[in-house]
Amino acid sequence: MSDAAQPTAAEVRAAAEAVKAALDAHLAAVEGRSGEDDPDVYEAFNELAAAAEAYDELLYDAYDEVTPFEIPGAEDTLPPYSGPDEPNALSVLIRRDYSVVEPQRLLAQSQRVADLDADTEAGEASAAGVVGSSVHAALGVLFGEFEPDEIASRHKEFGLEEGDSTLWVTAIDEPADPGEWLDSPFEQADPQRIVCRFDVSAVFDEEPDDELDDEADDDELVDVEH
Repeated sequence: MSDAAQPTAAEVRAAAEAVKAALDAHLAAVEGRSGEDDPDVYEAFNELAAAAEAYDELLYDAYDEVTPFEIPGAEDTLPPYSGPDEPNALSVLIRRDYSVVEPQRLLAQSQRVADLDADTEAGEASAAGVVGSSVHAALGVLFGEFEPDEIASRHKEFGLEEGDSTLWVTAIDEPADPGEWLDSPFEQADPQRIVCRFDVSAVFDEEPDDELDDEADDDELVDVEH
């Protein structure tokens, strides 16, 4: 790059101040969020990512230095969008993974729900007695009683541990008829029709391992982004 094209020290400083302001705005959005998928948090995240990227580029151009952090972007892993420019119908696809880490807690909580139902519905006492000894039956009771979002917010109460999760907002040509896709609800998920997606994974929070195998090839170490 020629000297004429290099950013000035003032431009680099202004970009740094923009990052600071974006950090404050992101923290304020997180502190005041209304739920797990608060749109204000996502907007603040995107603005922080853009400010950080702009600062990183100017810093490198002016001083041949880089920042020690990288803001991942979900759009980097998506294929080109091929859906309609103005979608008039949407499908929201959600996957959340859990591990059963405290089966006794799960059994106890599900048994409590089953007992309450048995008290109000005649003929259910025998079914309630099975729940406390079967993880399979307990999970059926748990997910039959509570909405998925409530389970996500209270998973520890139920003896569950969160794994990865993803939410896809996809464009569809027209609303489906009632019952049309219930037999195979995820069969027609098309990555090229994703309007936006949000991924949550512990892999994004992991620190680099200082004790990587000395025999590992650097070419095999791939950055994971979302």
